[in-house]
Amino acid sequence: MTPFADNRSAIAYLRSPTAIRERCGIVFAAAEAGRAPHFVLRLDRLPDAARYVARTIRGAYPTLAVPYHSRWRHFAAGGRDRWAALAPRLRDHSRDEIARIRFDLAVTSVLLDAGAGEAWSYLEAETGERLARSEGLAIASFDMFVAGAFSADRNDPWRADATALRVLGEPTLAAGFQVTAGNPLVGLSGRAALLRRLGEALVDNRELFGEAARIGSLFDYLARRAGGGALQAAEILDAVLRGFSSIWPGRESIGGVNLGDVWRHSAIHTADRTDGLVPFHKLSQWLSYSLVEPLEDAGIRVTGLDRLTGLPEYRNGGLFIDSGVLEPRHGDLLGTRHAVGSEPVVEWRALTVILLDRIADLVRAELGLSAEHFPLAKILEGGTWTAGRFIARERRPGGPPPITLDSDGTVF
Repeated sequence: MTPFADNRSAIAYLRSPTAIRERCGIVFAAAEAGRAPHFVLRLDRLPDAARYVARTIRGAYPTLAVPYHSRWRHFAAGGRDRWAALAPRLRDHSRDEIARIRFDLAVTSVLLDAGAGEAWSYLEAETGERLARSEGLAIASFDMFVAGAFSADRNDPWRADATALRVLGEPTLAAGFQVTAGNPLVGLSGRAALLRRLGEALVDNRELFGEAARIGSLFDYLARRAGGGALQAAEILDAVLRGFSSIWPGRESIGGVNLGDVWRHSAIHTADRTDGLVPFHKLSQWLSYSLVEPLEDAGIRVTGLDRLTGLPEYRNGGLFIDSGVLEPRHGDLLGTRHAVGSEPVVEWRALTVILLDRIADLVRAELGLSAEHFPLAKILEGGTWTAGRFIARERRPGGPPPITLDSDGTVF
């Protein structure tokens, strides 16, 4: 690889799906050669894992009509589609304004989607249903959005703008998520701070978020980028990473630019400023996947979806540990609490990215479908994420991930 001559080109590279696969591929090659410091790779067990995923998909979607992996699935938790219930109230809005509202909702909800912890749950007032983990976070954030918590305009509550987000306090978020001493939410302060920084980012990036400093204006920016009514998925990720790069807690940076979900691994050696760095951009890619449906429903065709990568989080990653594809090299790895930036976690996530590409091909073969008809976004939804949750429940009471993580509410 040619060394990057300046900060700008290095940052652009680390924000690309190409960089995610290349850097994760280097870690994967080390594991294939038996040189990864934390995990042993057992690829002979991958076909069994793929069959488990294929059975999971067929069980949930007998006709194989699997939707994209996105936040919109969580809004239908418990078999009740809350967005569909809200949509009739938007009949007087234009198609583009509905897309803006969906951007406002998806971005705020995804950014609040980092792991909730095992002790938290949300009681939905309308149904009396108690939801936990990603589904609970989704419904809690949905209810806050519908109540106008992210809008500064009482007459226009279904939006998310800088004026409201910049002053959103931890008590407001705690109330919306029903947090108490007996119902603690992991990373509450980190989530509130993230939303405040989001408000600042909306003001600082007028090209993307317009003079209104509103998340939904990102739809207009992407619509202008769509040539002939089509938009590359990588363009969505690029806009998300540029627009929201400043909101992440200070981690790795180049030239004063916060890189976000980028970490270090000893297998990466380069002769430039990207030495040691492995990008993942999990929440940003999850967000990009979640913006596809609003764009397509607004008449913009999204292409090149498989350029984005699988999501390196604890359900997908847990699938590979629990199925034996990844074996911890050290006996105490599963019994220790790990920071998200620790090398064992970085290695686990890097291997997960490549294994998701590998297992996708095997799952498609099991189902008799092509990549064109069954892209990675459907493999994830049908799929590896669900299978990771199922196998965790089989292995451990309550289904926690195989590795215990210290989260600040902004990564997983």
